[in-house]
Amino acid sequence: MPKNSATPPRGGFASNQRKPDTKALRRLLSYIVGGYKVQFALVILCILVSSLTGVAGSMFLRTVIDSYIKPLLLDANPVFTGLLHAIFTMACVYAVGLAASYAFTRIMVVISQGVLKTIRDDMFVHMQTLPIRYFDTHTHGDVMSHYTNDTDTLRQMIAMSLPQLLSSVVTVVAVLGAMLILSPILTGFVLVSVACMLTVSRKIVRQSGKYFVRQQTSLADVNGYVEEMMQGQKVVKVFCHEAATKAEFEVKSGELCENATQANRFANMLMPIMGNLGNLLYVLVAVVGGALALGGIGGITLGAIASFLQLTKNFTMPINQVAQQFNFIVMALAGAGRIFQLMDEEPEQDTGDVTLVRAKEENGVLTETKVRTKQWAWKRVTPTGAEYIRLCGDVRLIDVDFGYVPEKPVLHDVSLYAKPGQKIAFVGATGAGKTTITNLINRFYDVNSGQILYDGVDVKDIRKADLRRSLGMVLQETNLFTGTVMENIRYGKLDATDADVIAAAKLANAHDFITRLPQGYDTLLSGDGGGLSQGQRQLLSIARAAVADPPVMILDEATSSIDTRTEEIVQRGMDSLMQGRTVFVIAHRLSTVQNAKAIMVLEQGRIVERGDHDALLEQKGRYYRLYTGSFAEDA
Repeated sequence: MPKNSATPPRGGFASNQRKPDTKALRRLLSYIVGGYKVQFALVILCILVSSLTGVAGSMFLRTVIDSYIKPLLLDANPVFTGLLHAIFTMACVYAVGLAASYAFTRIMVVISQGVLKTIRDDMFVHMQTLPIRYFDTHTHGDVMSHYTNDTDTLRQMIAMSLPQLLSSVVTVVAVLGAMLILSPILTGFVLVSVACMLTVSRKIVRQSGKYFVRQQTSLADVNGYVEEMMQGQKVVKVFCHEAATKAEFEVKSGELCENATQANRFANMLMPIMGNLGNLLYVLVAVVGGALALGGIGGITLGAIASFLQLTKNFTMPINQVAQQFNFIVMALAGAGRIFQLMDEEPEQDTGDVTLVRAKEENGVLTETKVRTKQWAWKRVTPTGAEYIRLCGDVRLIDVDFGYVPEKPVLHDVSLYAKPGQKIAFVGATGAGKTTITNLINRFYDVNSGQILYDGVDVKDIRKADLRRSLGMVLQETNLFTGTVMENIRYGKLDATDADVIAAAKLANAHDFITRLPQGYDTLLSGDGGGLSQGQRQLLSIARAAVADPPVMILDEATSSIDTRTEEIVQRGMDSLMQGRTVFVIAHRLSTVQNAKAIMVLEQGRIVERGDHDALLEQKGRYYRLYTGSFAEDA
């Protein structure tokens, strides 16, 4: 998040407040069908086989009773060969159904895990394209919940709910056909009864679905708060803020508890209600079927009644299962909606056509080369051919206005220039706009009006990746990654050799402490370098910038976390690092910028004073008060 400037507004996903729609389901199905056509076709085939074997078993009851059992009861010398043969045949049919059920369950596990991997990969790849503004306006916990909670709800849906839904639809259709064959009258009675059951279930599902959506939103809120408190635990303890954070967490946790309780209350009452309504229907079908059989209506036999009762169970059971799974589907679609909202976020726009290329000079003419020459040039393609501009590090801001939101400007009419090799310092109170200027040079944000020229080229015309490759940054807040010391320094230039890394560490005066680590440059760092001191972590950050060897450096309070003695050592390394480079320095310690070519004093987004150290002291203005005040405080 930008420091020393107005804070960009924070917000959540708009989808948090929306009910999931069919668009999320269609998009999710496109991942399943698009990536696993053959496997999904096999799943549907296995579901068809499994459902039809269940219907065949129910229909078999009529055959067993009417064609085998009733005749055998009247036969003085019954022969059971035919009955045993029929039973064996149905056992084989059931075995096929069991194998089909096992097969589609195993295949769906493979599909679900594959789809989740694809979604996570797509989400992470797209996240890398998002502008800094997105991360400044969304909590890390909220973003992380997409990869954890939201993705886990999709696993439940794809692996269990979706095949259950398909199986239920096929079963209902097949059973309905079989019921019509046995007795259209009883089928009509069952359909009317099921319509009443669905009316009841729809009201319950509507309530539970609403709270499942709220549950996902509350869960993301809780995760975001927990992560924020974990990162700021030292601050919490230093200011004895435990009671306040506990109270705030209890509020957020209470909202999650309430939404989850309401969601599961309605979900848990659904199955008992639907199950008992199904049992009541079973009894009513037996009574009505018996009355029809006794009255000789519809030609219903005892075997037909037995089969129809079994089919009734098979008809209501899938409906109950769909009603139960619908809660998971609603929750999954809420998660899918949040995931797709992130994936639909507008990526960082880059319309630049000027690229950074290696160059060589022959007879005063710059040309492009693949060989490392330590010379770089900006390449602009024109109708008449390629034009090359030497990369020197000349940076100019011309009448720049900017605000993170249009109605709250942060910078007002800022103009400055930095010639190649010059050191420009920004000083001023917190919120004056110092870091904002460096964010604009990097094009983390674009100016509202005015221009930023880099070697005479508008930065908006330079491809962002090439622009940032030409800039080195050392931030006040260091970020180290899980890996060796060597890998963390090489992060600044991935093709750097071991010798390049060691040379950069020496330049930053980090080599001595690195060699004292247990495995030297091969020492594994984890937890953002938790085993190192703040000063050591900052030295690695400086070495990372040094290995990139950029023509322009931005130092944002680069030595603020280092003690005075270490600062003297680091400053010598920094002076070597800055030699021959254009450097922008943001500093609160004014002693570190006395040798700057020009010092820009900012106040409320405006440059109120500019000049070198001695000239500004002579003016006895804002810089003089800052300088003398800081030394008075040090005294």
